[in-house]
Amino acid sequence: MSHLHSALAAAGLGVLTLALFACSGDEGGSPKTPARSSGGSSSSSSSSIVTPAMLSVFGLLPVDYHKGAKPSAALTDLGRALYYEGRLSKSGTISCNSCHQLDRFGVDGEKTSPGHDGTRGDRNSPSSLNAAGHFVQFWDGRAATVEDQAKGPVLNPIEHGLESADQLVGILKGIPGYVELFGQAFPGQADPISFDNFAIAVGAFERGLATPSRFDDFVGGKKDALSYQEQTGLKAFFDTGCHTCHMGAHFGAQSYDKLGKVLPWPGEVKDQGRGAHTKNASENLLFKVPTLRNITKTGPYLHDGSVADLGEMVKLMAKHQLGKELSKSDVDAIVAFLGALEGRVDAAYTKKPSAP
Repeated sequence: MSHLHSALAAAGLGVLTLALFACSGDEGGSPKTPARSSGGSSSSSSSSIVTPAMLSVFGLLPVDYHKGAKPSAALTDLGRALYYEGRLSKSGTISCNSCHQLDRFGVDGEKTSPGHDGTRGDRNSPSSLNAAGHFVQFWDGRAATVEDQAKGPVLNPIEHGLESADQLVGILKGIPGYVELFGQAFPGQADPISFDNFAIAVGAFERGLATPSRFDDFVGGKKDALSYQEQTGLKAFFDTGCHTCHMGAHFGAQSYDKLGKVLPWPGEVKDQGRGAHTKNASENLLFKVPTLRNITKTGPYLHDGSVADLGEMVKLMAKHQLGKELSKSDVDAIVAFLGALEGRVDAAYTKKPSAP
């Protein structure tokens, strides 16, 4: 999932698949923790910690990502069925949900994911939740939309392993249930089962995978939605400069940035990121800045899943992307705040359907 865009044009970043990523910082030094006022997590306390200027950098997550009118129930039902469909793979067992498990916040919890024959790819599988709101898809931005992205894994020799779009269409046409579902989703089309319509249906379903959270309640005026520690963590997040990349409603996923921007990343980084896709050396080590929505649930982190602990990820990002050393209390507060970005999709919407 992906496409190139200015870091300040929208909301967020995307280098490591689900890792706290910070860019050029604000003022130097560790963020200052505000003194607790006598209200604990009261509104008076929160007003001295979180300012309107901080909140203006972010914004409310939309309730969905549909463009214009919502799709028909027939189209989203088809997309849901295709998302869970294992027969669209060489082994007959790999589906979108294999790597982007909807009951696990859209990820599989693996460093890298096994494909149809057990072979693993080189990159960590990012969450499918809220992905439709990202400025591009995949770590290297090689797909512009979730519809474009849906066409990639099914034809990837390591992932689903199908040989061609025609093979996918042939499989679907051989299943009577899909003949009926495509006809209902694309009424009036003489031959509705096509590779493009497959992608449109999957995209229609994924555009409903938005996860508003307690943070959105807080931005909307519910001042007790965040605890005192979470508000302190938001201030530390802001003062450290994390927001310079993880901005907007998605806290990232709106730009690329270089891994090891201020200090070289520890160890050898073999994956050249976007540069490997574009063959442009100036884009080596550029990755899509990941969203921080649901980040506490979507580890391991980075494009290669090499960091297991979120607190460690925060420390590494602050040091190598911003040139800042964080105290344990700052790290703990930031991690606590990131927990307020957890949200879920209605279970009825994501429930696995019976196979057609």
